Amino acid sequence: MIQFILNNQKVLVDPKKSGMAFLDFLRKDKKLKGMKLVCKEGECGACTVLVGELKEDQVIYQSMTACIMPLANAHRKHIVTIEGINMDGLNKVQEEMVLQNGTQCGFCTPGFVVSMTGALLTGEVVSQENMIKNMDGNICRCTGYHSIMRASENIVTDIGGKAKSINTLIKKRYLPEYFKTIKKQLKSIATERDSSGILKRKEGIRLGGGTDLYVQKPNELYEAEPNHMYDKSSLNQIKIVGKEFRFGASVTMGDLYRSKEFNQSVPGQEEFFKLLSSTQIRNMATIGGNLMNASPIGDFTIFLLGLDAKIILANGAKKRKIFLKDFYLDYKKMDFKKGEYLKEIHFTIPQKENNFFSFEKVSLRKYLDIAGVNSACQITLDDQNKIKEAHISAGGVGPIPWYLKKTRKFLIGKPFNKTTIDKTLDVINKEITPISDARGTADYKRLLLRQLFLAHCLKIDENIYDLTTLIRS
Repeated sequence: MIQFILNNQKVLVDPKKSGMAFLDFLRKDKKLKGMKLVCKEGECGACTVLVGELKEDQVIYQSMTACIMPLANAHRKHIVTIEGINMDGLNKVQEEMVLQNGTQCGFCTPGFVVSMTGALLTGEVVSQENMIKNMDGNICRCTGYHSIMRASENIVTDIGGKAKSINTLIKKRYLPEYFKTIKKQLKSIATERDSSGILKRKEGIRLGGGTDLYVQKPNELYEAEPNHMYDKSSLNQIKIVGKEFRFGASVTMGDLYRSKEFNQSVPGQEEFFKLLSSTQIRNMATIGGNLMNASPIGDFTIFLLGLDAKIILANGAKKRKIFLKDFYLDYKKMDFKKGEYLKEIHFTIPQKENNFFSFEKVSLRKYLDIAGVNSACQITLDDQNKIKEAHISAGGVGPIPWYLKKTRKFLIGKPFNKTTIDKTLDVINKEITPISDARGTADYKRLLLRQLFLAHCLKIDENIYDLTTLIRS
């Protein structure tokens, strides 16, 4: 059985419903209509719920969009909807939304209230910056956001800028009393013998966070009993082994964002994660799912190609290690044998001296949007300022996530200067094969990749070009 706590009620669900989207379960089976069905793509945040998981004797909460969350992924967790933070009268978040006129049509309001409540439960300093960060996946088409921001500012002032315990948040009327019992309830579920049965299935569609599959083929998943990979402990490891960073395929983007080991290995990637997606989607989306989607513009795929990552494919006890750059054969076709699944991703940790890594992306919106063209670049220089190693990837310029092998070969051994970069632009232009589509013409994509490569180079040496001349060209 699938077992979880929904607000303050223990719920048991037949595994045959495991492929159902959680929002449909809430609205149809449980008649909880507070979380709204709007975009059905995780885009607007109107269906945001909090998902609490017991880790190291603490309940850790993350926000997720219920419309594309597999029901099975609620297993052994505490799911909080807008109904689950109601109490006698308004709680403090709801009260501030009313006082600041933070709602008009009301469709987005439950999602905003849940996201703001979630910001108080992350364990981070309660600042306006963090409040807004936790609402980055919530869209309002009525208020212009300023009234909602005033509400969040008043909450930050009331909290006092420090992370608060569950007991303190209950006393200050941000959470109902039952939150005190959740840790004990989750421990009870964790000890029940059949509570992991949903994770033992080996057949069916392999399903992680669901952020892409529930947009592409929701009906197929509803009718199936997927093979749920999301909570398998063997696929959720993050570790450093020697000079390698290794992580399981079911690690989410949010997991890496918060990982000390990842930030130690590839520092300075705060902006990269902002470019990927909203907080709610990052908390759900698995890296393995991003790679297996095989999208020519998958951001994390391009990022990992720039790190020259390797992947581990497993079939029972058999394992096979290949470079990610050799995995993609043609559009949506991969070097994937029957019975295999993606188990781990490895990459060599970039050396700290004379090594430069950069990710760039162009999309219609700066944040929360699919890329038109994206690119990652890692260049290592020797003591004579010559290029010792190079890895360059690009998305949106061919049928697969593109690793620029010819460009890499051209760069090795060359001095890092304007002459080399100018010649490299010609090599890149000949190597890629973009097509015109809804995201731009082939010529436009060639221009974008040119500019992105120049942006990589300017991060290495901002004086290598006269920017005025570069813009005019």
